Amino acid sequence: MLNEAARSVGITERIGTHSLRKTFGYFAYKQGIDLAMIQKLLNHSSQTETLRYIGITQEQMDEIVLKLEL
Repeated sequence: MLNEAARSVGITERIGTHSLRKTFGYFAYKQGIDLAMIQKLLNHSSQTETLRYIGITQEQMDEIVLKLEL
């Protein structure tokens, strides 16, 4: 059902429940949810594992730090 819905909106890559789980974690992180909370929600053993899982790179983390107004 997920792949059929994805195709209907023009997404050609395979989509599964795991894709939704990763997307949830990614958007939670981008919206400022505490990484420790996301780690617990995804049942990961470390924050490093969570960042890798949701696809956050060191470059993206550096951008966030540079945007802070201190």
